[in-house]
Amino acid sequence: MMVKLRNLVLFLMLLTVAAPILLYTDPAASFKTPFSKRDFLEDVTALTLNSDGNRLNLLPRESPAVLRGGLKNSRRLDQLSARVLSATDDDTHSHTDISIKQVTHDDSHNREKMHVQLTQQTSEKVDEQEPTAFGAKKDTGNLLMPDAQLRHLKDQLIRAKVYLSLPSAKANAHFVRELRLRIKEVQRAVADASKDSELPKTATEKLKAMEQTLAKGKQIQDDCSTVVKKLRAMLHSAEEQLRVHKKQTMFLTQLTAKTIPKGLHCLPLRLTTDYYALNSSQQQFPNQEKLEDTQLYHYALFSDNVLATSVVVNSTITNAKHPSKHVFHIVTDRLNYAAMRMWFLDNPPGKATIQVQNVEEFTWLNSSYSPVLKQLSSRSMIDYYFRAHHTNSDTNLKFRNPKYLSILNHLRFYLPEIFPKLNKVLFLDDDIVVQKDLSGLWSVDLKGNVNGAVETCGESFHRFDRYLNFSNPLISKNFDPRACGWAYGMNVFDLDEWKRQNITEVYHRWQDLNQDRELWKLGTLPPGLITFWRRTYPLDRKWHILGLGYNPSVNQRDIERAAVIHYNGNLKPWLEIGIPRYRSFWSKHVDYEQVYLRECNINP
Repeated sequence: MMVKLRNLVLFLMLLTVAAPILLYTDPAASFKTPFSKRDFLEDVTALTLNSDGNRLNLLPRESPAVLRGGLKNSRRLDQLSARVLSATDDDTHSHTDISIKQVTHDDSHNREKMHVQLTQQTSEKVDEQEPTAFGAKKDTGNLLMPDAQLRHLKDQLIRAKVYLSLPSAKANAHFVRELRLRIKEVQRAVADASKDSELPKTATEKLKAMEQTLAKGKQIQDDCSTVVKKLRAMLHSAEEQLRVHKKQTMFLTQLTAKTIPKGLHCLPLRLTTDYYALNSSQQQFPNQEKLEDTQLYHYALFSDNVLATSVVVNSTITNAKHPSKHVFHIVTDRLNYAAMRMWFLDNPPGKATIQVQNVEEFTWLNSSYSPVLKQLSSRSMIDYYFRAHHTNSDTNLKFRNPKYLSILNHLRFYLPEIFPKLNKVLFLDDDIVVQKDLSGLWSVDLKGNVNGAVETCGESFHRFDRYLNFSNPLISKNFDPRACGWAYGMNVFDLDEWKRQNITEVYHRWQDLNQDRELWKLGTLPPGLITFWRRTYPLDRKWHILGLGYNPSVNQRDIERAAVIHYNGNLKPWLEIGIPRYRSFWSKHVDYEQVYLRECNINP
């Protein structure tokens, strides 16, 4: 029994010693994996991962050949698989396939690197892309700037001019000749094109040729600092030229706005001649008994422009529900009085009533009564508006428009004196067009206010601080700089309330305080804002839309919806500088077949 037990113990001891030796000497024979290292590497290199369209900056990886020769244990495999798995985890929610392929580089280093190639796939197949022009980008939908090829050509011209001015390039006569030739070719291709579709078919070839020549210039001039200095100098020069051109443009625009076109100068001359050929009975307007009827709709219109006045009257009557109830009170100056009367005698506005008055016949309106008349006739005021050296000042140029010397521009502050028997008047400027019936304005309750107007504070420059000098204590103590401005051009005035609140006296007091033009400088709107401060009722914006005389981007829907559109600004529709987009709203109310217009060569 003891012998058997001893033998068993010895056997077990021998087994515990021999077993590790056998296992150590032949591990591959004892434990076979389901796949070899080679199989694993091939699976890894062929692995396709999900990724987005962005390029992945993966580290260079050893090729399978290097791995097979150098991996002595499983740690190297674990490192490779860990990197692949990391890339997989980061991009599990993308939509572009990334194929990891093997590319061999530089045999002298006995190494191979992994290369990541992005392949964008569609739902059906991968389309092969055609090569684009040198230097141009492929069309990727909305990612491209509009007219990219035209912009590229213009950029090439700038770069070419830089190279032509550099000393190192000038020293190479052959390069200079070639570059000048390319510049001429590109200039001919660009010509007056404003978009890619206007470029010739050869533009792409010219672009490629220029890019190749510019590449030669880059080799000749490799000093970037010199190029940067030249570009900065060109930019500075361009900015200075732009500043000068802006100043000249503003001056010429102001000058054009003040100038009477030849046709509009001819028109009143022809009308005046024919007016004085009429006998006294033919010079009278019908329906004069309606001029003081308070049950009718009365309009006040002060202008020396016959054609513009006719458009206001025609457009109002065209859209009126009851034309016979509308009465137009026109006041003009002595020079245009006969012409204005002759126009409406020859072109009566249907059943509406017309009155034309001469401002010179208002004997009560004199310098002893009106401070503004005294100021307008002063030498200092005339010098302010007409002295030539003042035009050198950008900021004051728009303030020096001689139209502000016309008393017609200031008659709006004397409505009760001009129409003593009326209780409500609709004031209209001569640069407006009426698109809807305006009779509803007479039923608007102004709630004790004198003036009904559309507010214009949608933009910051239409607030009080834009028009008044708030550095003066008289202004800063009495008014709010952020108060909302309003527009002249279409205003309802309650003349009874005007007289009760003595508005004309308020206007005179502030005009006396502004003799030295320290409170305001520009026109009639600033004194209007002051005179009707807290006496203005805001009308619905649909009644009056502004900006057609300076803003080319007025909303089309707002224009069509408005009862009155206003060409305030210098770009009047009867001038050549008028904005073409808006001219038709005005010109459709002009009969260009009318004999006087044809004789004066006034065309649409």
